[in-house]
Amino acid sequence: MEQLQTLPRLFDYDQMTLKKDNGNSLTGHDILSVDQFDRDALSYIFTRSQEMRELVERAGGCDLLKGYVLACLFYEPSTRTSASFIAAMERLGGGIIPITQGVQFSSVSKGESLPDTIRTLEQYADLIVLRHPEIGAAKLAADYAAVPIINAGDGAGEHPTQALLDLFTIRQELGHIDGLKVAMLGDLRYGRTVHSLTRLLMQYEDISLRFVSPDILRLPMALMNQLIDRGVKVRETHDVADVIEHADVLYVTRIQKERFADPKQYEEVKDCYEITTELMTRAKPNMIVMHPLPRVGEIHYRVDDDPRAAYFRQVRNGMYVRMALLAAVLGKA
Repeated sequence: MEQLQTLPRLFDYDQMTLKKDNGNSLTGHDILSVDQFDRDALSYIFTRSQEMRELVERAGGCDLLKGYVLACLFYEPSTRTSASFIAAMERLGGGIIPITQGVQFSSVSKGESLPDTIRTLEQYADLIVLRHPEIGAAKLAADYAAVPIINAGDGAGEHPTQALLDLFTIRQELGHIDGLKVAMLGDLRYGRTVHSLTRLLMQYEDISLRFVSPDILRLPMALMNQLIDRGVKVRETHDVADVIEHADVLYVTRIQKERFADPKQYEEVKDCYEITTELMTRAKPNMIVMHPLPRVGEIHYRVDDDPRAAYFRQVRNGMYVRMALLAAVLGKA
C-alpha cells in the first residue's frame, strides 16, 4: 500500500521557512495535460499537497509566493476552479489578476486574439491559468507565452488540475490507488474531468474501470482503446445498479447541457441517473462518492449527510493541490 508521505518535508513549521529540495521537475513548465505526470511526479505533487494542507491547518498560509502574480483568465464560467486558484495564490502570499467574471468585460469583446491576450497578461503576471471552450487552446496559449500556462480546462479536452485533485482525494480517502475499482458515471463523452482522471489511473496497477452512461455519452473510443491496449480491466453499462455494489469509487458527473448542439438530445438524457440514499444502501461501507461539481440533480442532497460523500472534501483538496502546483511551477517547492 502506498504511503501518503513519501518525500521529506519542505516546510519548517516552527520557522515557516522553506527547505531546499531537488525533487521538483516542474519549475518553469506549463501544465497542459495529465500525460506530463508519471508516478514519481504524482507522488511529488501529492506529498507537497499534503504539506500545503498541514500548512493551512496550522497557520492559514505563508509568504512563499510573495512578490509573484497569478493571472486567472477564464473564457468559461467557473466557481471552484477559479476560486481555488485564487485562494491558493493568496494563501501563499501572492497577488492575483482575476479575469473570471467573463471575458466579455475584457478586450476579447473587441476581437482580441488569444495569443495577444496572453502576451498582454504576461507583462503583468508570472503565471497564467487559462480556461477556454476550445480543445487545444491551452497548448496554443503556451506556444505564445513567455510565462508558464496552467490548463484549467479546454472544452471537452482535458482538465489536468482537476484530475490531480481527484486522484489526491482518492488516495487521501482510501489510502491507496493500486487495485481499486472505479466507476465513472454520466457524461463520459464530453466530460474532460473523466478523460483526464482516466488517463492518470492508467498508470496504476490492477485498476478496474466501469463506465456508466447513455449510448450518446459513451467514453470516446480513442480513450477506450488506450485502456484496452494498456491492459486495464474495463466494462461499459447503462445501469448504475450494475456497478454500485463493487465500486470503491463512484465518480459522478453532470450531463453538460452546454455541450449539446441539439437541445432535444439533452432533454432525453438529462435525468438518466440519480444517486439516492436508497441506492447508497447497496454500496460498500467504505466506498466514496465523488463529483467535480456543479451538480444539477444527479446526486440528491440527502446523500450529502452520508460520510461516504467525499465531493466537498474533494473541493477543499483542490486548493491544496493547486497551492502545490503553483509553488512547484514557480520553483518554490
